[in-house]
Amino acid sequence: MLSRLTRHFLTGAELSADDLHALLDRALELKGAPDASRALEGRHVALLFEKPSTRTRVSFEAGVVELGGHPLILRADELQLSRDESPRDTALVLSRHVHAVGVRTGDDAIVEELAAHASIPVFNMLTAGHHPCQALADLLTLRETFGRLEGLRLAYVGDGNNVARSLAVLGAIAGVDVVVAAPDGYQLEPEAGATLTDDPVAAVQGANAVYADVWVSMGDEATAEERRAALAPYRLDDALLDRAAPDAIALHCLPAHPGEEITAEVLYGPRQRIWDQAENRRHAQKALLEWLVG
Repeated sequence: MLSRLTRHFLTGAELSADDLHALLDRALELKGAPDASRALEGRHVALLFEKPSTRTRVSFEAGVVELGGHPLILRADELQLSRDESPRDTALVLSRHVHAVGVRTGDDAIVEELAAHASIPVFNMLTAGHHPCQALADLLTLRETFGRLEGLRLAYVGDGNNVARSLAVLGAIAGVDVVVAAPDGYQLEPEAGATLTDDPVAAVQGANAVYADVWVSMGDEATAEERRAALAPYRLDDALLDRAAPDAIALHCLPAHPGEEITAEVLYGPRQRIWDQAENRRHAQKALLEWLVG
């Protein structure tokens, strides 16, 4: 369906530094003029949800509409994927009907197989390993707050999960120094590209942003109490934020659990940009969709 090489967005590593900065420039333009682009006029975008969603679903569905396109919301239990149809066959069929497909699922292999066989762009709305659309919104929020990305320091405290990994990948491309503080057994792999430590206080020293995420992600419920005990020293509170740079901001990808990974005082306080982050999902993703489909 596309005359040029099909682009995918699975981990964020698909973007060059120039691509990333241009995409964020465009996201800021679209935030200032949400109805300025009709890049998806007459086009259909399939959004496949195997995992629950609030921000991802709302931001992508609204964003596709603002770009003039038609979003098709597909639940896994409504598709033949739930009856063992392969991702390969699903990709071949969707490629005949829509212009791009986003997937929110568990196993990264599902998104990878879809991309390997689709003739349309495939983008990752969340997998167990990566959450690159969230990282785009995070970088947009940093850029909006500080006017730059190069040389900023972002400290992530807590479980070294898919969000931390995507921050490491895209942060490296953007020139952001990402430090991940996590206990043994919850840390990112060294090759992810972040600076790793088990000391949250050391991690936040001089940081422009301090980032928290849930301690019990989807699929981790069986070990919830063990995880809460191990991650309790990594709570983002005012005392930890005070150790960061004087103008530091608190970030969280949501949903939040006040009193666990973040205190209510920080979550709703004056030093956070968390609700801007949530809004920026839409603007960053619209720029991404233009890049993928335009």
